[in-house]
Amino acid sequence: MSFSSNVKEELIGLKMWNMNSQMKQEEQIARLCVREAFIKSGSISDPNKKYHLQILFKEEDKAKELKNILENFNIYSKIIKKDKNYMLYIKDGEEISNFLALIGANSSVIKFEEIRVLRDARNNINRLVNCETANLNKTINAAVEQMEAIKLIKKKNMFNKLPDNLKEIANLRIENPDATLIELGNMLNKPISKSGVNHRLKKILQIAKEIK
Repeated sequence: MSFSSNVKEELIGLKMWNMNSQMKQEEQIARLCVREAFIKSGSISDPNKKYHLQILFKEEDKAKELKNILENFNIYSKIIKKDKNYMLYIKDGEEISNFLALIGANSSVIKFEEIRVLRDARNNINRLVNCETANLNKTINAAVEQMEAIKLIKKKNMFNKLPDNLKEIANLRIENPDATLIELGNMLNKPISKSGVNHRLKKILQIAKEIK
């Protein structure tokens, strides 16, 4: 059974009127209108794949009326024309969760939030991995460029003319192609910061550029 079907099954099993609710009578009536509209012509996509809730209406006025009701509960939706119908839809996960809570689908809210938390966690992990990969590629490319510059300087017999501090960092870079700038800085006889290492390597790149 789909997530959407489970929501409707839960709603159908609810009492029409909750005598113990602290909602005002007009708010309960409004909530019933939203609930009935969803049961009649609404659906929710599998939240594991995407966040999408929609309700179809034959008349635009009816769609706008429900949109206004939802806004009174601080739930925001949009309306588009779809074939001969008008579709009210929500694509924000938090808004969909609030919608489910409004119509009383409490079990579905819990399930939806479980899926949303796991999905957001996976997305965050993927973003971090992509970021780390991008940074790694950037570091590798920079190291390759630095080593090529050092090799060129040596090939042109200009290496011994470099200041001692540049020769030291150049030798360390050749010997440690995978090292980060921080690691290179710590390997020096007199350790320096990442920015200090970067400054020296930039000087080497500039010298190689001038030689070319």
